[in-house]
Amino acid sequence: MTTVTHKPTNPTAHLSEDDIAEIGRRLDEIRQEVVDDRGESDAAYIRGMVDLQRKLELGSRAVLLFSALPPAWLVGTAGLTVAKILENMEIGHNVMHGQWDWMRDPKIHSTTWEWDNASTAAGWKHSHNEIHHTYTNIVGKDNDLGYGIMRVDEEQRWAPLYLAQPLWNLVNACFFEYGIAAYDLELGRNLALPEDKRPESFKKALRATLRKIRKQATKDYVVHPLLSLPTGSALPTLAANFTANLLRNLWSHSVIMCGHFPEGVETFERAAIPEKETRGEWYVRQMLGSANISGSRAMHVMTGNLSHQIEHHLFPDLPSNRYAEVAPKVKQVFDDYGLTYLSRPLPQQVASAWHKVIRLSLPNGWLATTDAKNLPSQLRLLYTLATADRKTRKVIALRLEERAGELAAA
Repeated sequence: MTTVTHKPTNPTAHLSEDDIAEIGRRLDEIRQEVVDDRGESDAAYIRGMVDLQRKLELGSRAVLLFSALPPAWLVGTAGLTVAKILENMEIGHNVMHGQWDWMRDPKIHSTTWEWDNASTAAGWKHSHNEIHHTYTNIVGKDNDLGYGIMRVDEEQRWAPLYLAQPLWNLVNACFFEYGIAAYDLELGRNLALPEDKRPESFKKALRATLRKIRKQATKDYVVHPLLSLPTGSALPTLAANFTANLLRNLWSHSVIMCGHFPEGVETFERAAIPEKETRGEWYVRQMLGSANISGSRAMHVMTGNLSHQIEHHLFPDLPSNRYAEVAPKVKQVFDDYGLTYLSRPLPQQVASAWHKVIRLSLPNGWLATTDAKNLPSQLRLLYTLATADRKTRKVIALRLEERAGELAAA
């Protein structure tokens, strides 16, 4: 198992086949302990969370009926934002992972849940549960890694279009639910095909997604503003719904970025993954391809416990409220086998992820070789790289990487 980044030191080079097998055994044991212990307290947790979210949303929408008053707008918008985040993160995401299927409750089951999001449950479960969690951080297989639109590793050939990567990432963050819906549909690949060559499955999924978007938009931007019309609060309610959706999208995007994209998270070569990966090998890839966010219990709940992204990737079907319990045991496995358990506070992880987005939007070595004194000449070099033909760009980029290596070694 080798990383795409071709680092001088392979983080798994010291692990033998027996080590990897033992890691798999120990993690299976941790998982089984929770499976055997699931019970009424877990069921009460998710039912209580669903009840809390629904009451919070209902109460917030009631307050927004009077949103022409600034205090009501602020309280209602804040409450609705939290309600939407809870529904997407701690409830919808985790229910659709099958974390609560063992309860046999048809109201809280992966086969029946439909969430407050532009993506359909069926489309999301296929792209996320089946593809992303199986092929985590394998470039060319896992399109969650940059959602197929960003340069995510130094080994990917740089092209001028990547200069817009930070701007595109910001736009994607603001309208994250729609970006995920497009990703679930593999929209770019399918629309590039002639209309008569597009799979029927895509056309069916596209119709379902458009129906879902229309339903969500009608609820947030037509029905609830109209209900506020008698109090003169229609426009403020519409603005509140837009603001809540925007904040929910920004929060969700930040949490996902922190778990998958900060500096230190590994990516993997497609060719380096065995055709039949063992359980232990799959576990090790999840361990190196994820990062956690440290913080309070409230923060963990607001992230859907994806602040425990490492534990989630190891055990995606365990109840989310148990991740904090297993985290110390998982970290012990990391420590025992000399692997880095990557965890930082939210501001540091967000900054690290955005630093990586910006760094990889530029040619390899450009950021490392740039300072305040040489910035004008470096910008001219960047312009040359962006406008040169591919052959010239390759030569200049190679020199730039060599210079960055020399500075790093000095």
